[in-house]
Amino acid sequence: MADVINIEFTRFSAFYSPLIATIAGGFLEDEGLSPRHAVSAPGRTAIDSLIDGTAHVVQSALSQGFGPLERGQTPPAVHFAQINERDGFFLTACAPDPDFTWAKLAGKRVIIDHGAQPLAMFRYACHKQGLDFGSITAVDAGGTAEMIAAFRAGDGDYVHLQGPAPQQLEHDNAGHVVASVGEAIGPVAFSSLAATREWLQTDMAAAFMRAYRKARAWLIETPAAEVARAEADFFPDIDRQVLTANLAFYQTLGCWSPHVEITPEAYEVTVDVFMHAGLITQRHPYEAIVATPPG
Repeated sequence: MADVINIEFTRFSAFYSPLIATIAGGFLEDEGLSPRHAVSAPGRTAIDSLIDGTAHVVQSALSQGFGPLERGQTPPAVHFAQINERDGFFLTACAPDPDFTWAKLAGKRVIIDHGAQPLAMFRYACHKQGLDFGSITAVDAGGTAEMIAAFRAGDGDYVHLQGPAPQQLEHDNAGHVVASVGEAIGPVAFSSLAATREWLQTDMAAAFMRAYRKARAWLIETPAAEVARAEADFFPDIDRQVLTANLAFYQTLGCWSPHVEITPEAYEVTVDVFMHAGLITQRHPYEAIVATPPG
């Protein structure tokens, strides 16, 4: 009988396909593990589920560890493998603009995801592109669904969303993707797999990591349309062509690089992002947050 492994997502989108594919592609079953997955409930974090034992492994972000470190505490979880080595958000405009530059955002209403990391990354992208963030009218419309509704209703010149939502807007002729935040920033430790140090020493962790490595390699090498077929049941509200287009872009963006390790170089860019945003007061050491993948 297979051992049940409980997996929790902080957010659920095609951007996290390395972990979704591990479930959808049968890679965990091949290792004797029966996956159950959930998305964190409002007001609760995936890290909470690690602490109380309701999850074994979670989709999170390295920046999660900065909060405890800023308070002089040891983070309760460690990040042991990367999911994405790029930001996966896009800028979508009301009208097509093949000549878009970030400078065009000045003076415009931009509906921005105000989650701590998405906003910090957006601010850093502006900085890298030579744009003063203060020149933008930054609109906080709420969660993803509220942001999309506000943009569809005309409240904003641009909207800042993670895929595949921008591609769905484009498919519906309700918007036009003009920029990738991931392209604007370059390599960065954006999202990761986290667990407790104790769990990482278990046979289950080693089996999970074998499955994850295989799933990641499959995801990189497999045509996007085939990946979309495998993941379709996870995205019932997204048109198959839209999902395929989004997966294809992420495959070429470089966020799903062949290595699973969180590199010190990518980590340091994340530190740069959060220092620039004023969310941390010092450069916390890599070893305080990152662990070696099990097995």
